Amino acid sequence: MNNHQVIDSQNNLLASDDVVFTNANLVLGHEIVKGSLRVENGLIADIDTSGVISAGNSIDCEGDYLSPGLVELHTDNLERHLQPRPGAHWPPYAAISSHDAELASVGITTVFDALRVGSLPSEGKRGGYKKYAREVATNISFMRNQNMLRINHLLHLRAEICSETLLEEIEEFDQNDQVGIVSLMDHTPGQRQFRDTEKLAEYLRGKHSMTDDEIEAHFGRLRKLQQENGEKHNKAAAEMGRNLGAILASHDDTTQSDVVESVKIGVGVAEFPTTLEAARECNASRIGVMMGAPNLLRGGSHSGNVAAHELVEHDLLDIFSSDYAPSSLLAACVRLGLESGNMANGLAKATAAPAKAASLDDRGVLEVGKRADLLRFGLIESLPLTRGLWVGGVRVA
Repeated sequence: MNNHQVIDSQNNLLASDDVVFTNANLVLGHEIVKGSLRVENGLIADIDTSGVISAGNSIDCEGDYLSPGLVELHTDNLERHLQPRPGAHWPPYAAISSHDAELASVGITTVFDALRVGSLPSEGKRGGYKKYAREVATNISFMRNQNMLRINHLLHLRAEICSETLLEEIEEFDQNDQVGIVSLMDHTPGQRQFRDTEKLAEYLRGKHSMTDDEIEAHFGRLRKLQQENGEKHNKAAAEMGRNLGAILASHDDTTQSDVVESVKIGVGVAEFPTTLEAARECNASRIGVMMGAPNLLRGGSHSGNVAAHELVEHDLLDIFSSDYAPSSLLAACVRLGLESGNMANGLAKATAAPAKAASLDDRGVLEVGKRADLLRFGLIESLPLTRGLWVGGVRVA
């Protein structure tokens, strides 16, 4: 037994740098192939689809799928752990640890933790929000360096264009923070995600218990901020992303002109375009289209925007994100795989495609020499059941 191997009370192999997975349905490229896979020193060392690789340490997958670990580019899940109830702020260390464990339990091996930069401190509790990203990012960095996290954590800074403090907040980050994505978020009432302002009003009534008068005053403040800061904030956030070596993402593109602006600043991924028109323009401009997995599973957008299944029908959907529900990522991939008759293509929406979009060339596919970030799952009828997760060859869930 090597130093990295762990055995549980039933004498089952839990984790090992050197191990062979046998009798697996391997998710290879665009097809599923029965075979075996060997891991050595945290990397995929061999793939055999003609027989069984001999090995001392082996795991019989019993016909389960063995897929690359899921890559999550945009999730608000950490914010939910930081504030589990309105006004209840949880210590960052505890929140990050719970968030990390939850993502590992549903098959995610790499996550870009979405943190908002740009706040509205002047409005207080009624629609306002304070800065938090720098503190949380520092905690993530510490926990990463101390090997306290199960999966790979990178940063996704959501630059809130319609805010008071974006410029001072983004200046607190540098290349040591491992920022991989900077997205440009403009939530001005009456455009993009909230073109239907009643949807935004409904959200504010539910989350902040705001009255109609308070909502109207809030809308006016946001529109004024967009007029005053929109152009300079967009420019500063895009420049920051380029300086950090991060990919740029647009958010809630709605019109053809939105996408034209995205092209001008070098956007690589479009998060949640709200219309078929915008998704088509992104596709024509070679901008990857990301949609929420919950949208597919629910059958439509909770904001009343274009449905994910409509983009699938037009072959315009490239990447899935779990958005606000981590377990939705694998479930949506499986749903798409079953409905299309190609499970490998369904899973690629959360493995190969997001890894490529984020320039993570060492993961996202089962190939010799790639990281051994592996997900084993089975199906109970049409529902996925995770049965193991390995990060760099070591089992974490």
